[in-house]
Amino acid sequence: MTGRTVSVREGGRLARTVAVGPHLLTADEPEPLGADTGPTPGELLLAALASCTSMAVRAYAARQGWGLDEVVVEARFAPRGQIVKQVRLTGDLDPSQVERLLKVAGRCPVQRLITGDVTVTTVPTVVTTVRRIAAPRPLPE
Repeated sequence: MTGRTVSVREGGRLARTVAVGPHLLTADEPEPLGADTGPTPGELLLAALASCTSMAVRAYAARQGWGLDEVVVEARFAPRGQIVKQVRLTGDLDPSQVERLLKVAGRCPVQRLITGDVTVTTVPTVVTTVRRIAAPRPLPE
């Protein structure tokens, strides 16, 4: 999986501005922790999974020339750390095509990433504030 670097900067309270290339998104937490100005980080993860699933299914159906009219994907968190993903396929599809599209839906790159053995490396960068000492006054002549 390749892509652009994602940069996150602080906003008010817990709000964050997320920059991805020329695109700006807002992430936040609901009240009372945040101001609910955007989806939570977890919701952004669900959005990544659902949109990747939809794109993978659409691209595969198009390559096969199948009559897929619409694909809708909904994702939510369930108890015990589970994610539930519902895939709705609309179109002139036979049972074998539906089965194949659901297999594709389960193998989109984001799903493979979050269900695989992923390593995250944190690279620290610490910037310290430099305190300036007032310049000494010149001695009287």
